[in-house]
Amino acid sequence: MKNKNANKGKHLTLEDRHNIEDALSQKFTLKAIADRLEKDPTTISKEIRRNRITSRRNSTTDIIGCEKRRECTMKNICSKSCHHLCKKCPTLNCLKICPNYSPITCQTLLRFPHVCNGCARINGCRSEKQYYRAKVADANYQDLLKSSREGIDIMPHELSKLDDLISPLVLKGQSLAHIFANHHDEIPCSERTLYNYFDQNILTARNIDLPRKVKYKPRKKAPDQAKRAQPHRLGRTYDDFKAFIELNPETSVVEMDTVYGRKSGKVLLTFFFRKCSLMIAFLMESCTQECVKTAIDRIYDELGTDVFRNSFPVILTDNGSEFKSPESIEYDAKGLERTKVFYCDPMSSYQKPHIEKNHEYIRYILPKGRTFKTLTQEKVTLAMNHINSAARASLNGTTPFKLAQLLLDASLLEKLSLIEIPADEVHLKPALLK
Repeated sequence: MKNKNANKGKHLTLEDRHNIEDALSQKFTLKAIADRLEKDPTTISKEIRRNRITSRRNSTTDIIGCEKRRECTMKNICSKSCHHLCKKCPTLNCLKICPNYSPITCQTLLRFPHVCNGCARINGCRSEKQYYRAKVADANYQDLLKSSREGIDIMPHELSKLDDLISPLVLKGQSLAHIFANHHDEIPCSERTLYNYFDQNILTARNIDLPRKVKYKPRKKAPDQAKRAQPHRLGRTYDDFKAFIELNPETSVVEMDTVYGRKSGKVLLTFFFRKCSLMIAFLMESCTQECVKTAIDRIYDELGTDVFRNSFPVILTDNGSEFKSPESIEYDAKGLERTKVFYCDPMSSYQKPHIEKNHEYIRYILPKGRTFKTLTQEKVTLAMNHINSAARASLNGTTPFKLAQLLLDASLLEKLSLIEIPADEVHLKPALLK
């Protein structure tokens, strides 16, 4: 036995509509059709009335009669030479120009079945004829289903208010994650919906203004190559790094790298603290081992022995020529160990992914190919302050600076002139340094 509620809440199918059309032709009652399809009678009635179509009238003589025909006394409408009453006109042409014409409405259309399907008086009827056709009804349903999912579910005044909030911040270089983290109470939709709005070009800002709206190329797997023994890597390989961290799981890791402007010019020495995502950068005159040593000595002298050791216990870097003097990084001028240096495998920058990814923020402010000739350490620090004040989705909407306040030595932030920028003042465009 079929469950009467099996089809409850389900949409009518094309097969259901063919059944309705057949049942109307056979003069089934409304309840009989509803029972046949296991639907509520109201559903069937609404379906018929919503999708009925008016038949086309090709013949000029096939004119709908007038409701006032019996009591009509008008004449001479079509011409002054015509002396017949309009209601006795054999052609009914006067109905086309009569100002009092009111077409006859069949009472069958006002109650069930609401259409002329199966009507026995169809041939002699001069009323407007309407029919239910399953294919037409299903096409109307599909169009409605499609159109109901188009557009956006937001009122015009709400969209205008949202645009006034979002677009100026995006044009300043802020990411949607940063904006949503600081204005989620004012935004009437999810972060994913905001990206959809950008895809539909309904805001002043566009996809091209979003700093990370790009497609990433699939990573190519480097071919296996015999690793050459290099003196600077002895005891400092990536396998050695993993073994050290396994024995000392609480040890903080700092990733180190360099960012180039133009070749043979100034470069940035960058550090990324994994546990809080804070990034700091220092300007070097050139990309050499001596400049790296000078920069780290300067940081060491600025922070002091204890703060430096606590903040930089382990440094993970790549195999760049500027880093191939590990002793000058690991030991101070007195020969005391201040940190440990480990190297990623050759051609394996993905082993220090955090700093590689975070360099994107530097490129928002200092695009590739731009010279660092006019940069000063003050400008570099300003850029880092704005970058570290940008909220990250990976940090649940908080900023690296706020986490650094909790997880790093407070004197590190103070001595390196790192300060938090208010959320709405974060600027990640080249204009920041102009």
